[in-house]
Amino acid sequence: MAKAKKGVVQTPLMKQYYSIKEKYPDAVLLFRVGDFYETFSDDAIKASEILGITLTRRANGAASYVELAGFPHHALDTYLPKLVRAGERVAVCDQLEDPKMTKTIVKRGVTELVTPGVAINDNILEHRENNFLASVHFDKKVAGVAFLDISTGEFLTSEGSFEYVEKLLTNFKPKEVLFEKGKRQIFEDAFGTKFYTYAYDDWAFAPDSAHDRLLKHFETNSLKGFGVHNLSYGITAAGAIMHYLDLTQHHKVQHIVSLGRIDEDKYVWLDKFTIRNLELFGSLNEGGKSLIDVIDRTISPMGSRMLKRWLALPLKDVKPIVDRLGVIEHFFKQPELKDIITEALHSIGDLERLVAKVAAGRITPRELLQLKTALYAIDPIKEGCLASDNEHLKYIGDQLNACITIRERIHGEIQSEPPVLISKGGVISEGVSEELDELRKIAFSGKDYLANMQQRLGEETDIPSIKIAFNNVFGYYIEVRNTHKDKVPEEWIRKQTLVSAERYITEELKDYEAKILGAEEKILGIETKLYNELVLAVSEFISAIQLNANLLAKIDVLTAFNTLSIDSKFVQPVIHDGLELDIKAGRHPVIEKQLPIGEEYVPNDVFLDNDKQQIIIITGPNMAGKSALLRQTALITLMAQIGCYVPAESASIGVVDKIFTRVGASDNISLGESTFMVEMNEAASILNNLTKRSLVLFDELGRGTSTYDGISIAWSIVEHIHNSKRASAKTLFATHYHELNEMEKTHKRCKNYNVSVKEVDNKVIFLRKLVPGGSNHSFGIHVARMAGMPKSVVKRANDILGELENSNRRGDLSKPIDDISNNREGMQLSFFQLDDPVLTQIRDEILNIDVNNLTPVEALNKLNEIKRWTGVK
Repeated sequence: MAKAKKGVVQTPLMKQYYSIKEKYPDAVLLFRVGDFYETFSDDAIKASEILGITLTRRANGAASYVELAGFPHHALDTYLPKLVRAGERVAVCDQLEDPKMTKTIVKRGVTELVTPGVAINDNILEHRENNFLASVHFDKKVAGVAFLDISTGEFLTSEGSFEYVEKLLTNFKPKEVLFEKGKRQIFEDAFGTKFYTYAYDDWAFAPDSAHDRLLKHFETNSLKGFGVHNLSYGITAAGAIMHYLDLTQHHKVQHIVSLGRIDEDKYVWLDKFTIRNLELFGSLNEGGKSLIDVIDRTISPMGSRMLKRWLALPLKDVKPIVDRLGVIEHFFKQPELKDIITEALHSIGDLERLVAKVAAGRITPRELLQLKTALYAIDPIKEGCLASDNEHLKYIGDQLNACITIRERIHGEIQSEPPVLISKGGVISEGVSEELDELRKIAFSGKDYLANMQQRLGEETDIPSIKIAFNNVFGYYIEVRNTHKDKVPEEWIRKQTLVSAERYITEELKDYEAKILGAEEKILGIETKLYNELVLAVSEFISAIQLNANLLAKIDVLTAFNTLSIDSKFVQPVIHDGLELDIKAGRHPVIEKQLPIGEEYVPNDVFLDNDKQQIIIITGPNMAGKSALLRQTALITLMAQIGCYVPAESASIGVVDKIFTRVGASDNISLGESTFMVEMNEAASILNNLTKRSLVLFDELGRGTSTYDGISIAWSIVEHIHNSKRASAKTLFATHYHELNEMEKTHKRCKNYNVSVKEVDNKVIFLRKLVPGGSNHSFGIHVARMAGMPKSVVKRANDILGELENSNRRGDLSKPIDDISNNREGMQLSFFQLDDPVLTQIRDEILNIDVNNLTPVEALNKLNEIKRWTGVK
């Protein structure tokens, strides 16, 4: 925190600065001084580094200086986002009075505290993503959580176990998370350190205080109308958010009109591992594509945000899923309706965020015109939906409200091409205000008015050379040459005598001067007043426009799904309440898009149910496509349950309640956890949360430990899932442990499959086809050869594999390799028996040397080359 140096006499300005900075010690304070925003002391050092602006020093009283860095006030929208993106909290301190109106130091105060989670500036926000502020309220084993996007007005809450809250935090990806001071350790133990956090005052999380703050905002007597009244921890988290808006000086928030409930029972459980492993929102590989990258064909930013929400919260109820699928199907039957909707959507823009700007009083004239355009674009969409024979579209059409009165008022009051800012003038149309029109005539028709006056006065006085002009000393004046001064009327007042002329003023001219000199200032004042009145009138329609935004976003997503299904040859899934999962010729939607031109994805069938084929154990070589098969099954299921068509020939999906994945070895070394520990944590989380409706994907479980440990753990996990009556989940288990194929004999719902390969001339061809039956060969050495491993290493690996397989067949796998190798080379110990590829390479090189024909120089060169292989210098 910046502090004044003791014993130093400060300037009045710096005294004011330090008194304000003391209230915002953890924020960068942008201090308005004239036409600049200045930063001082530590803030200046920080700002100069982040913004790349010059750091200077200025005097601060006797024998003292202070660091200084600033930028012009009109560049705030350029520099503020850079500070926020760098993770800084920024307090904007403005001048609260006109410097001309005070003889003492100008009154200043913080007008806004901008943080990563509380921002409505377009330059800070990602247009196709929500900007959520989250709040977490802890109890011993339960936590409440709330999410607010102040830029759209979406406000949601829920509560549950720490694991459930972590799942929501992972899904919603908040830009900032609030929690109580003193509970940082609890937060980090539960959710890690990956979130940008702010420890807020304890009183804000007091249940009564939080509850009352919500009632005050919504102006209600209870929260029953929102369906959240029984979520006591969730209400506390939500109330803390509203207190935080007070702290950050965001008081104009009437666009936050409701508090929604995230109901755990309505949505599919996707834990953080599943979201990461299925690459829903981001790829694990640099430059790779995620599912959202591939399926997002939305037109509007709000449609894109809604799609991300659907993907994070897939539905479990059959009816709303079927409703969505029905709309997509209807667009196939009525493509002209889809064309009308997509064309209109291009004119809609980001209605959600425009409404938030209306509420905050920060909407610009051009944005107000965009709002009007969006409201006009609703007409064809509404008419098309009402004329369709799809009940869900009719319902949407019936709810859409074009807000005719306010859009007509915007159309009538705002110029067709207004400036960006109201302060530039020329925003309000002609005919709205007589006073404004008259002032504009005076201000902008001055030359004509003066020319007419000059002509009239010349005719009235019979003075042909009369001239009206202006200077800074007298203002407007009438100049008459000396030859005609005897014709000057008595009521004219002489102001100046020149060598050859006299200058006069009249009451009419003084009145005109007063009018024209104050006209521009008055024009701006009247325009600002009329504009603010119009914005206030628009704010009366906030709820209706927000409903429009929600409905239009939904239509946007569903038309995008239709476009996606056409482009990608997706089919409509059958959704039902049964327990079967039957996918015919399924494909991976992301991998399919990234294949080289001309190469087709090899589709596969997968059938799972709870009676006959509950668990499929999949064996097969590396690179054969086991992982892709697992992921595509989960992605097809997930896509079906958000109401999207799927990449398959057909798919019959009995709704799943949870999707779990344990894919790959995601080490967490930074936290001191080994690969195996991470594996076991994830596996334990899965087994503790299974139900008979769950879908589980295990890929190479147990690789992080010894072979026999891995086999034992994998076997017992499969057995547990098979035998559990409560948790008899549908499971795909890809493994290298061919021993697990034995389970089919004793566990009736376990079935063996393998991803087939073809071996031709000692080379492997991957067919990528799932076929019944186990596999007892992993072809790992073939893959090593394909990767370009040195031939000597590949050869040695084949030798060792043969020895191990022979030993295993004799039941003597526990014998060391050195003992086994005695069968080949006798009892004499040789250093070439060591499992070192470099020594093997040296041996092969020596065996190939023709000693009889080698010159001494060549021998020395060869010896030097071999020495280099060993790494000895």
